[in-house]
Amino acid sequence: MNVFSNMKSNWNAKISSYQALDSKDKKTFWKEALINNAMYILILVAIIYTQAKNSYFLKPDSIVNIISLSAANIPIACGIAGCIVLTGTDLSAGRVVGLTACISASLLQSVTYATKMFPDLPVMPIWLVILIAIAVGGLVGWVNGFFVAKFSLHPFIVTLATQLIVYGCLLMYIMINGNNGQPLSGLDQSFKDFVTGSHLSVAGVPIPNYVFYAIVVVIFMWFMWNKTTFGKNMFAVGSSPEAANVSGVNVMKTTILVHTLAGCMYGITGFIESARIGSNQAGTGLNYECDAIAACVIGGVSFVGGTGKISGVVMGVFLLRIIFVALQFLSINQNLQYIIKGLIILIACSIDMRKYLVRK
Repeated sequence: MNVFSNMKSNWNAKISSYQALDSKDKKTFWKEALINNAMYILILVAIIYTQAKNSYFLKPDSIVNIISLSAANIPIACGIAGCIVLTGTDLSAGRVVGLTACISASLLQSVTYATKMFPDLPVMPIWLVILIAIAVGGLVGWVNGFFVAKFSLHPFIVTLATQLIVYGCLLMYIMINGNNGQPLSGLDQSFKDFVTGSHLSVAGVPIPNYVFYAIVVVIFMWFMWNKTTFGKNMFAVGSSPEAANVSGVNVMKTTILVHTLAGCMYGITGFIESARIGSNQAGTGLNYECDAIAACVIGGVSFVGGTGKISGVVMGVFLLRIIFVALQFLSINQNLQYIIKGLIILIACSIDMRKYLVRK
């Protein structure tokens, strides 16, 4: 009851504040509201238009598909969001997903698969492969954080370098044992069931297990951001590293931990993606960081630093996925979709920076 009463009082306060404005200020208010929420308005228009053109867009199977596709991208988005809170970014995210996906696939191929990468290796325990994927991703994240914090290098430069390093490692890995870069497929059924199997359905449409794993990730990241000293320090460093340092925050430690946690999230994404796509190769994970960054910015994680919510990241992932699915329903050319994706990132970042300049 207290929650609802607080919401009601806050809403009434906002209404009273708006009513107190003169006509000129009211026009300014609506102008700012339209500009600041332009992305959400465009997405809403896109949903309505797509549904009008194709009535299957909002059918249960389509909605479950959107939820499933979004869930697969939530871990990487939650990870990269922390880097953005620190006024940085992570260009290596997609390649780390590709590396951990290929590692997971190679360790969980069926023993009966003819071109198994490690013929003498039995199917490893799934929990162990998850830990390996997380460890590999976390290691790359630690390297990113160390060079950013220790040498005050811009995250763009550091992660650009590690992106190339990770990609090189991936190319060498898939050449092991005469694999010669062939796609890693033939996954063990237990692995596929664990990730893409289903124990729940909606309107007869099965919901894959990794949707629930994504929910666990969201809860964990929300707790880390909002209920721990780590989260408070992260936002403090993102707002002002100098002020955070004066306040006793270990800026170097916090920066390294944020990037390490991000890397762990990439590892989880790679593990899920490995079973979800079924055939892993050098191109797996390519440009995944672009979608993640766009989702974060749409969800309110500011490149200015010190601002963002996990709930906003999740919302951004869903909204972005809705756009991509809508484009497919409208039979938009695949090449044109890349242009639209780039425009979304550009517009979202421009709106975000405009908010900062207005406040300043």
